[in-house]
Amino acid sequence: MTTPTTPPATSVRPGARQAWVRARGIVLALVLLLAAAVVIALVRSDARHGALDPRSADPGGSRAVAELLADRGVATRVVTTLAEARAAAGPDTTLLVAVPDRLTEHQRAALRSTTARAGGRTVLVAPGDATVRRLAPGVTADPAPATGSPLAPGCALPAARRAGTADTGPLRYTSGDPSADACYPGDGPATLLRLPETTGGAGPDGAAGDTVVLGGSALLTNRSLADHGNASLALQLLGSRDHLVWYLPSLSDGTAADGERGFFDLLPSGWLWGTLQLLVAAALAALWRARRLGPLVPERLPVVIRASETAEGRARLYRRADARDRAAAALRSAARTRLAPLVGVPVARAHTPEALITALTVHLHGDGRSLHTLLFGPPPTDDAALITLADRLDALESEVRRP
Repeated sequence: MTTPTTPPATSVRPGARQAWVRARGIVLALVLLLAAAVVIALVRSDARHGALDPRSADPGGSRAVAELLADRGVATRVVTTLAEARAAAGPDTTLLVAVPDRLTEHQRAALRSTTARAGGRTVLVAPGDATVRRLAPGVTADPAPATGSPLAPGCALPAARRAGTADTGPLRYTSGDPSADACYPGDGPATLLRLPETTGGAGPDGAAGDTVVLGGSALLTNRSLADHGNASLALQLLGSRDHLVWYLPSLSDGTAADGERGFFDLLPSGWLWGTLQLLVAAALAALWRARRLGPLVPERLPVVIRASETAEGRARLYRRADARDRAAAALRSAARTRLAPLVGVPVARAHTPEALITALTVHLHGDGRSLHTLLFGPPPTDDAALITLADRLDALESEVRRP
């Protein structure tokens, strides 16, 4: 009984060292990227970076105006849900809606029902036409933006006259209410509207509630607060009551799920740019990996196969396909290639009957017709004829090699 031997390993997968050499660049880049992200997160962990966020010190944030209001005794409270905003509304409160266009139709109706009878001030920052129609009935947004900035007050509103020129934004509004204050008109409708409420209570100074529609957010941002009369106008609009509720509508608010928002509305802001950056990074990575650095490296074969095994394997394939013609052609071609140098014929002309047969006839003093049939004849008709052909070719080669 023979003990089977273990065949040599045939795996062509790279070893641990080769895998590390190939991947160490990517691993190092990922480690550096992760370390940089951790450092940035630690350095800026206590900062707020939202646009129009009174806690943010970024150029687009509103921390500066919140601190100026705090110096004048006006406390600023940030809320992100409709329930908090409605609960905080009151005669001694200014409710600022930073991004009113984020509100759904259901949220706008609920907020309007609260502010109409609260008796406080409501400030809407750059609302669109559909939003302003709901939150400030009777007001429509003009589609043509204002040209030129800053603008002069152009109205009798005391806050605007004291502030002078200001950046009130590009959006313009019109109102059919004759008691409305239309300020900063520029070359068309006003970019700031103040509409007194006809219902609700009064503020702490006896003034009735009102709604202020602002055509832009520039005068509330850190980058523009110090320009022109922006600071004066912002402090007067937001500091008329003792309390300021800064409402930043959030997509995570449960009241926003009223069936009006689509899939893309539920995605966080900036998803489009993030996706584009990922596609660019993927394309660069593909170009990097597709480029060959240096010459090609030959790969070692997994196993070494003996020539006899190769010949036997090809013979089995020929037999299975019943390809006697191909087998005979291979035998004759190999025999002609070996015989040609022995009789002084170049290998390039080994398959030319005139050159090879003539040289063999002279060398063997034999019959050229039989040699032609043997080396260039028709394929055998059966396996026995194929074996006979192989034997005759071996005998011819042995005879030519004989001294």
